[in-house]
Amino acid sequence: MAHCDGIAMVENKIRCSIGVTAYNEEANIGRLLKAMIEQRLYQVQIAEIIVVASGCTDRTVEIVREYAACDPRIQLHIQDRREGKTSAINMFLAHAQERICVLESGDTLPHEDAIENLVRMFRDPAVGMTGAQKVAVNTPDHVVGLLSYLRLKMEHQLCLEIPRLGELIAFRKLLDRLPPDVAMDEAFVELFAVQRGLQVRYAPDAVVYSMGPQTVSDFVKQRRRNYAGHLYLIDKYGYRVSSLQNRRVVRIALEEVWGAFRLLGTLGYLAILETYSRMLGWWDYRVRKEKHVVWDMAWSTKDPGHAIQDRADLDLPVPHADYVGNRGGPVPHASGGPAEAREETPSTTPDPRS
Repeated sequence: MAHCDGIAMVENKIRCSIGVTAYNEEANIGRLLKAMIEQRLYQVQIAEIIVVASGCTDRTVEIVREYAACDPRIQLHIQDRREGKTSAINMFLAHAQERICVLESGDTLPHEDAIENLVRMFRDPAVGMTGAQKVAVNTPDHVVGLLSYLRLKMEHQLCLEIPRLGELIAFRKLLDRLPPDVAMDEAFVELFAVQRGLQVRYAPDAVVYSMGPQTVSDFVKQRRRNYAGHLYLIDKYGYRVSSLQNRRVVRIALEEVWGAFRLLGTLGYLAILETYSRMLGWWDYRVRKEKHVVWDMAWSTKDPGHAIQDRADLDLPVPHADYVGNRGGPVPHASGGPAEAREETPSTTPDPRS
């Protein structure tokens, strides 16, 4: 086993401990553990998955035990009563063996590449903390769902400038426990890393899915507790997270408003072009008797493969990638790594409940 700046590495892979905090998560905990077991890992190795179940009164503990019987990396630690997320995190830190810790809420789901993209950044010794991109699974088809969607979209834009991390984070184990009076755990870890001269980095290609609030009361409840916790960090530690930098937030909000106006203008332009095109088509058929059996070619539509190569920001499943890439070499795999390095194998993870 080699060590790189205090990080345990086996076969040049970064080992990490996963911590999952759970309170009555029977609806999701099985899917979360299955997603962790089936992570696609190349530079990273999950050494252990520690679940802290706090005062659960549903089947959360039973489900975790079933998965632990199938995978020895899964450990279950039970708190008889609910003492808050900070207390659960401290129990995780007390049992975590690796120097890189990953923390995920029990009501979220990681994308299959999330842990790889989150943890591999620690090869840089200057990195102290990383955070995933949060994506709401709610469709914005009602007011509260739209609010959650817009808030996370703005938060993503903010994180691209100054990270504000949560839901799924990774950090160097520089502390053994969090102060018991801290409610915003991710913000405190961020503060701890910054005070030690380490970088906090956003990993937009590490995606974690969550369910946003579906009622106005839940939306207010969530935002209220978060703001109170951030104010406490300001008063006691003098640390202000990026989402409290009002000028930056207002600028991003105005950009969203401008984007909405641009969208309206674009839709208007689209309507004009579509109407004009249909008028020409009517003229061709009704007056000129032209059916366009031999098409007047639209030559700008003829090379989608080249366009896919030019758009590295598109996360597209590329069919027959070897053929698409014949103009300039192989096309990178849509998930971000070399196609030849990502050998897909069918999932063999058993569901202990099936």
